[in-house]
Amino acid sequence: MKIQFLGATQTVTGSKFFLDAEESRLMIDCGLFQGLKDLRLKNWQELPVDIKNLDAVILTHAHLDHSGYIPVLYKNGYRGPIYTTPATKELCGILLPDSGYLQEEEAMYANRKGFSKHKPALPLYTENEARRSLELFETVPQGKEFGVNQDIKVKFTPAGHILGASCVHVAEKKTEVVFSGDIGPLHDIIMKPPETIENADYLILESTYGNRLHSDTDPMKQIEDIINRTIARGGVLLIPSFAVGRAQMVLHIISDLMNEKRIENVPVYLNSPMAINATEIFCRYVNEHRLSERQCDEMCATAKYVRTAEESKALNKKDGPMIIVSASGMATGGRILHHLKAYVSDPANTVLFVGYQAAGTRGEAMISGIDRIKIHGKYYPVRAEVDSIHSLSAHADYRDIVDWVSGIKNPPKKIFLVHGEPSAQDNLRRLLEEEVNSEVVIPAYLEKAELK
Repeated sequence: MKIQFLGATQTVTGSKFFLDAEESRLMIDCGLFQGLKDLRLKNWQELPVDIKNLDAVILTHAHLDHSGYIPVLYKNGYRGPIYTTPATKELCGILLPDSGYLQEEEAMYANRKGFSKHKPALPLYTENEARRSLELFETVPQGKEFGVNQDIKVKFTPAGHILGASCVHVAEKKTEVVFSGDIGPLHDIIMKPPETIENADYLILESTYGNRLHSDTDPMKQIEDIINRTIARGGVLLIPSFAVGRAQMVLHIISDLMNEKRIENVPVYLNSPMAINATEIFCRYVNEHRLSERQCDEMCATAKYVRTAEESKALNKKDGPMIIVSASGMATGGRILHHLKAYVSDPANTVLFVGYQAAGTRGEAMISGIDRIKIHGKYYPVRAEVDSIHSLSAHADYRDIVDWVSGIKNPPKKIFLVHGEPSAQDNLRRLLEEEVNSEVVIPAYLEKAELK
């Protein structure tokens, strides 16, 4: 087999790996580049592989940096199967159309306001193209081996992280290649830990937090303090949140804080149709996470769901204290942008980031202390309190990753580090070389490697 790295090389987005076997050509993950403009421009470039010869796409999980390029593949003529777990298919069923819708909306807004350099501004793909691509999805439960053909066997095993997230095992003859996808922390509040794997001749391993240890600080106490501080000012707490996984965790924590009377029972709004749908899916897959049915019901009852654009706009005219949880998590798009325009310049308010902020995003700029942000062609002063919490991450830190890799019964011949910034990858490379008897390499964009 040969592998080519089409994304997630020395960056945390754009996961795409082309696996060329004797009888099959597979793409493992099919994600969007996000963050810096130079990365986002890669979404518009032609893939260096012929999709007409592509036999199958296999997804580790639903996040857009792993699945968001699928509608482009469909738009360009791909009609083969897309294999994934049932929960991942359901989540992609909301994430992909929403991504297309937002791109159409942003293109229309840019054309109407005239702030785009492109005349006219166009979406990368439409909501309809995203919906049609979902027809290609075929689901396989975790733990069940299936054949792409008579020579290639594939299996999903639980990776933690979010609902449906899996490691992908691809076996050809005597060689097994494992793609970690995104590995969840071993002691997550909601998700069960990643399953230890038995064998991997080659491991394509994420390294998002390759140079970080999660804080020992209690995230519930941090959120409690931030909420109470904002309430005391009569302010609005804005929480930009990833719609899948993080929004549900935040609502669960707020629900527990209210039940324990550690915070006042202030209005809470979940303003993201995608997060609302994801929350409902979350409650249908109780066996994949730690929460009971009762806890799921309480989580859902904590917030008022904001579904329509009119309801969303009306929120911006409300006074605090209140809490708004809205997508996107890095403040790169979605309804959170309109809330930021309304509330970020008032020092009574707080903006709380609860997830990883990629380089080049508004979220990364705000937690770095920028004094103004550009939204829809206009600058807004940042006078609100800006906070961030790192202990809620859905990614394993470097200690968890090293422990997980050390648990592989037969250590890999070679580990390829992907899905991480250069400093994180270099630190994880050093740690793995010290503790695991494997060669560790950091591939470059479009680099090819033989897997003998």
